Amino acid sequence: MEETGETPIQYVTVEIYDQTYHLSGQDAEHIRSLAAQVDAKMRAVAAQGRTVDSLRVAVLAALNLADELTLAQKSADGAKLGHVRAAALRGLLDEVLIEEEPRKTGS
Repeated sequence: MEETGETPIQYVTVEIYDQTYHLSGQDAEHIRSLAAQVDAKMRAVAAQGRTVDSLRVAVLAALNLADELTLAQKSADGAKLGHVRAAALRGLLDEVLIEEEPRKTGS
């Protein structure tokens, strides 16, 4: 059997909103961390709302997490765009400064 260098699949049991799930993946700690985030978001949604229906709580939690992800992606894209724009402006400024003759200051 040929080695691929990939981490073997691990199985982990997590609890999300009082339900037990048996999940698999390559990083058990990462899976536990994600499950804890989902559990926390579901509990926060349930605490704010009037619904006890776990499916509704799950959908609202998923919408909240999707919104957070979208905002983070937009922020990251905006930061990248800002760096690209700043680099372009620095390039233009360098071109202008190189084209101008040196100016004397003082008297």
